[in-house]
Amino acid sequence: MVDWPEAGTAVRLVVKTWAGETSHDGLALPPAGPKLVTMKLVNGYNISYPELVVKSIEILDSVEIYEEEVIASIPQDDSLPLVHLIHTGGTIASKVDYKTGAVSARFEPDELLDAVPELRSIAKIHVVKLGNMWSDDIRPRHWNRMLKATAEAFEEGAVGVVITHGTDTLHYTAAAMSYGWSGQGGRPSGRIALTGSQRSPDRGSSDAAENLIAAVHWAANGPIPSGYGDSAVVVLHADSSDGRCAVLPGCATRKYHSSRRGAFKPINQNPIAHILVNRDSASIEFFEPRGHDARVETDTPTYFDESIRIAEFSAGPHLHSDLVQAAINSGYDALYFHGTGLGHLPIQDPENDSPENIKLKFTLEDYCNSGGIVVLTTQTIHGPVHLDVYSKGRVQQEMGIIGHGSLCPPSSGLVKLHHLLSLDGKRDDVISGWEQDLCGENPYDSQS
Repeated sequence: MVDWPEAGTAVRLVVKTWAGETSHDGLALPPAGPKLVTMKLVNGYNISYPELVVKSIEILDSVEIYEEEVIASIPQDDSLPLVHLIHTGGTIASKVDYKTGAVSARFEPDELLDAVPELRSIAKIHVVKLGNMWSDDIRPRHWNRMLKATAEAFEEGAVGVVITHGTDTLHYTAAAMSYGWSGQGGRPSGRIALTGSQRSPDRGSSDAAENLIAAVHWAANGPIPSGYGDSAVVVLHADSSDGRCAVLPGCATRKYHSSRRGAFKPINQNPIAHILVNRDSASIEFFEPRGHDARVETDTPTYFDESIRIAEFSAGPHLHSDLVQAAINSGYDALYFHGTGLGHLPIQDPENDSPENIKLKFTLEDYCNSGGIVVLTTQTIHGPVHLDVYSKGRVQQEMGIIGHGSLCPPSSGLVKLHHLLSLDGKRDDVISGWEQDLCGENPYDSQS
């Protein structure tokens, strides 16, 4: 094993290749893979070699690495609407640090305007950095920080906010912004758009710039939110082609594909609008009116209780009562199940060969009878939870399981449950709140 120095150390690496020995000067980097050595060359590029071909490593005093040109300050137009860009992480606005090889956030205002110059003609941009997180690592405490940052933006006169976010859990955060601002019947004073990118900005197929342009355009020029599905919106590519981004209800959207552009779709309702993006301008193309009068504007969102814990399960052949009982014994505040089909769980034993199903039924029944909260959604994503169609569904209702009639998507439903538990946490209040359309997540006038 090669004794490779710590990252950032100036080194001279001599390796033996098919063409003979060759020498490289640069900075040591963390290995790009097992049994590799990786370094940053003086021209700014990275290079890796197998440890087996390394002849020698010499520590140097220093090396001169290619420096990126410093971007001059870029003036902004004070007559344009003020939009706050709240950065949480993701690849939408990043660059390579040529000294370390790491990808870092490209979110200083001048760097951002240099990278996406079209923004200069849309809005006056103010950047707020909340962090640089993988979206998988975002927790409810981070939702609260984003809610606070959006409230501060509106207090400072911003007409809209764009939250840049990793795409994997962007739909959870969009739902959190929706319930936080409108779950109690109000609406924010300005627009809130969440955006990200499926392809990093250094790729020719990147969707980052168009997504950002479209999101800023909506934040600056979109309609004042009504509080029904539009308190926070998701703005990303509508499909794999450039030129059109979809504006989706933040409380009813899901990521459908792991890598392609156009990965997000609305659930049980239509998009709110499309934003057409070209070289010179952007424009909004609305779908049919959503049919709601605007709610009363509120200055303060409802924050999530960060101590709440919800145990989440998926119905299927390996759902057992001991897993559920472990969550109950650990003091989780509620149980949330992704049921099959119309919203079913394995709680019956028609062939008298699966006693574990009956154990699960008794476990859930006892928990509900003791005041425990069990909420059900459906794995099918589209369509309602309908527990009146089959006898099993009616049995689940008799057991005290909540969920019948809901059109709320699974991810949004988890956030909705957390919102309701944050308010009071009592079972009757959760039942009442679950049946309501708090912020556009449960559109009973939609096709089911």
